[in-house]
Amino acid sequence: MHRYRLTRVKGLLAFAVLAACHGGSGLAASVVAPRSVRPGIDVAVTDSIGLFRGKRVGLVTNVAAVDAHGVGDITRFRAAGINLVALFAPEHGLTESAAPGEHVGSSVDSSTHVPIYSLYGRTVAPTAEMLAGIDVIVVDLPDVGARYFSYLATTVEVMKAAAVHRIPVVILDRPNPLGGTIEGNILDTAFTSMVGRLAVPIRYGLTLGEEARLAASDLDIPVALTVVPVAGWHRSMLFAQTGLPFRAPSPNLQTLAAVQAYPGSCLFEGTALSVGRGTDAAYLQVGAPWLDTTAVLQRVRQAHLAGVTFRAVQFTPHAPGDKKFADTLVAGIRWEVTDPQHFDPVFASLTLLTIMQAVHPGQVKVGGSFDRLAGGKTLREAIVRGDTPAAIVATWRAGLEAYRLRARPFLLYGAL
Repeated sequence: MHRYRLTRVKGLLAFAVLAACHGGSGLAASVVAPRSVRPGIDVAVTDSIGLFRGKRVGLVTNVAAVDAHGVGDITRFRAAGINLVALFAPEHGLTESAAPGEHVGSSVDSSTHVPIYSLYGRTVAPTAEMLAGIDVIVVDLPDVGARYFSYLATTVEVMKAAAVHRIPVVILDRPNPLGGTIEGNILDTAFTSMVGRLAVPIRYGLTLGEEARLAASDLDIPVALTVVPVAGWHRSMLFAQTGLPFRAPSPNLQTLAAVQAYPGSCLFEGTALSVGRGTDAAYLQVGAPWLDTTAVLQRVRQAHLAGVTFRAVQFTPHAPGDKKFADTLVAGIRWEVTDPQHFDPVFASLTLLTIMQAVHPGQVKVGGSFDRLAGGKTLREAIVRGDTPAAIVATWRAGLEAYRLRARPFLLYGAL
């Protein structure tokens, strides 16, 4: 029901790509009702159970990693008789109860009684002690398709540690919720961090499995890597077209609309403005007590941005993780995505940011922390200099084309 294709990269590195059939065995039919799109977890525990049979498995995941019916990985693995001996939690923890950037401690899972090791606390990589007795590491994390999200960096650290201890890694792939469009600048590797691990665009158009393949090549990680692809998905599909249940990938990305805006709105984290943390619409609104929403909106509407409208709002952040304007009434501007297919969140946010910088040149404060998100200092310098959004985007085109070519050998779902 499946086949393996091996590709040799940089000498020792081999990628195994599991090409899942779109039909199903009798077991698949009894466990998972027919759907046009099946995430890697569905494929793994039905068509590809041999990857785990008789092995001690470590699983990197959280509660947002669910199958086509909304059932979590731990439940699916236990029902399939897979021997889970350790769980590993990324940023926000296994239950997604930790705030962004908050360190997470290790614990024990109440349902399985296996240890939960934090990969966002005292260490971001599995230690030798954590990996002891594990035969294979499985990674299933709900990535959001934006460079800032830390789950790729966590996956890279897992791959590096696994390579040292000669433990194979299996990625259970998921659709990129933003589809295959690429936008933004290419990260300068001098600014590598947990919110920017590879030299990729802000919106990179790959799935986590494809990014892991690219990372293994770019970073020369000699890991035995297998990707279990999504069945029935192609790169032109946005998440709403998959029929899969949406689960919030982090505490501040509670809706699909927030995920759609995030590749652009996250840049405001590096300014003096709030991104709505501590409200029910984080990353869908930005603001500050001093913001002149009338002046800003007048200019934004003249830009005629595709797929999105903006409106003035007021909000009060309560216990915001970024400590911006806690319990203070804020004048804000809110995104309303009207056409996700044509919405360019990076260009829209860049337009909004440059207008705010022009209206409030001394208050927006595009600072040093902005560079870490922007993947270098060039974007900040262009904004402060007063360059237009169109001029800024024009400087990205050559880098994006080079990225398309670099990514091509690692694609699983059609051209980028």
